Amino acid sequence: MVHFVDSGDESADELAPVIPLFGGPASSAGRRTREGDGAGGSGFSRGFASREGAQSADGGPSRPERRGRAAEPDESPRDLAEKALLRKLRTRSLSIREARTALTGFDLAREDADDIIEHLERLGYLDDAQLAEQLIHAGSDRKGQGRTAIAQTLSKRGVAREVADAALSALPDDDAERALEFARSKAGSMRSLDRDTALRRLTGQLARRGYGGSMAMTAARTALDETGVGGSNVRFR
Repeated sequence: MVHFVDSGDESADELAPVIPLFGGPASSAGRRTREGDGAGGSGFSRGFASREGAQSADGGPSRPERRGRAAEPDESPRDLAEKALLRKLRTRSLSIREARTALTGFDLAREDADDIIEHLERLGYLDDAQLAEQLIHAGSDRKGQGRTAIAQTLSKRGVAREVADAALSALPDDDAERALEFARSKAGSMRSLDRDTALRRLTGQLARRGYGGSMAMTAARTALDETGVGGSNVRFR
């Protein structure tokens, strides 16, 4: 099980660069680019270093590419676009569609944009399948979201429909259990409310996380009964 640290910000779509989540092997290209081999640092970092210039003796780029310096005059729009996209990937994983969108601000031929995307896919920096897994587990394990809300997140992030469907099919069919777990985590803070108000608020919270209709109502009622909210005499061991 992968554990995520909750920052308190439920946007959380801005995730670290994608990594395998189920312990399965990444592609050979992905392993070579992501995994370090000791003092050399991570492959991901080395990949960026190889594109952004060799290191000088003081540890900085030997070419005039430090932040704030102008690009070399012979750099093509393709070089500038790829470097800009790599800088984005350092801090946030992107879907292939998001990466293409990031390239539209550059004067690139379609063939050059395709070459950049394909190159980064081969290196493992762009991988919709791994991004989908990451978003699914962030939604289900950390946010307590249901399948519907997670599917909406995948669509919003531009993950291809067939890739999203395949990833969602591997998600256990346990929405009812996760809805009840979430409801239990919130019910205790509603002891001061009357039953109807607590039920309305808790059902709304569940709905916003993708649990709709009777599932949300059942989970909310059960959690409130267990907690004794609203003066219910029902108790569960």
